[in-house]
Amino acid sequence: MLDKHKVISLTCFLTCILIWVSNVVFQVASPFWMLTLLIAPFGLVFALLGRSFWLVIGNTLMFFSFFILMATGYYINSRSAGFILNF
Repeated sequence: MLDKHKVISLTCFLTCILIWVSNVVFQVASPFWMLTLLIAPFGLVFALLGRSFWLVIGNTLMFFSFFILMATGYYINSRSAGFILNF
């Protein structure tokens, strides 16, 4: 049986993933991605209270997901722009 802290943390993690699905997969520009910066820390705290290593990792990644996706996008864009300009 799951602890209530783990359930809350898992809910926060899944909510953050669902927020990103509309932006990344469906290419719908939505300002809801900013909610990950508010929801993920709560999930992180509840994961620490529930002592779940994987939920701590997941919620931490969700907290930094904007910066990770932004850096990945810039890297891909820089690699493809150089490829296109060389031809």
